[in-house]
Amino acid sequence: MPSKLTKASAPVLITGGTQRLGLAIAEDLLQQGYSVIVTYRSDKPAVQALRDKGADCIIADFSDEQGISQFIAYVLENYSALRAVIHNASQWLNNTALDNQHQLMQAMWSVHVSAPYQLNIAFEELLKNHQDQQASDIIHMTDYVADKGSSKHIAYAASKAGLANLTHSFAAKLAPAVKVNSIAPSLLMFNQDDPPEYRTKALAKSLMALEPGASEAVAAVNYLLASKYITGRTIGLDGGRHLV
Repeated sequence: MPSKLTKASAPVLITGGTQRLGLAIAEDLLQQGYSVIVTYRSDKPAVQALRDKGADCIIADFSDEQGISQFIAYVLENYSALRAVIHNASQWLNNTALDNQHQLMQAMWSVHVSAPYQLNIAFEELLKNHQDQQASDIIHMTDYVADKGSSKHIAYAASKAGLANLTHSFAAKLAPAVKVNSIAPSLLMFNQDDPPEYRTKALAKSLMALEPGASEAVAAVNYLLASKYITGRTIGLDGGRHLV
């Protein structure tokens, strides 16, 4: 367990930071010399790899109130400041993932809206405590479907839209000490088992027609961390998909 950090060494907190985009962001920030806190839901090789690089990796389940409360208590007990909070934890469940539709919506809302909402409120003072003339940051990782909707992932899309809306409210509430923005990706990375037919169809949905990889999300995070001015905005990483 880490000792209390000084304001000058305020870390970046990344929820869901042990796979895909979250992992790429965590590795990049560690390489730059940031202190990093990462949450994960289940053990995997990346957890130990991040620990070996100096990250504080904490198991946390944001699908229920106890998991959210326990993680908040841990951070408040062990840290005195935060440079940024990146809400990347996510569950991508389709309409038939659970028989009980109420439970499905509750699960999506808990991970994508309730947990970020509670963490933003709980960590407000920590975000204001870092010793830097520049504002600290909250970054919500939303989704292209937050604006468009999704017939096969209705609860997921609705909850991501809720997360996007939090951006506006918290940007107004926390300015000028904290900047609050969203990053809304569409396709950035395929899964290894995605079939060729699916890949071809998915690539055709954007103007750029390519799989750019996690580096696009990493670049967007770095842009927001470096900015002194942008707040309450969404960076769309969709390759022009909104125009197709």
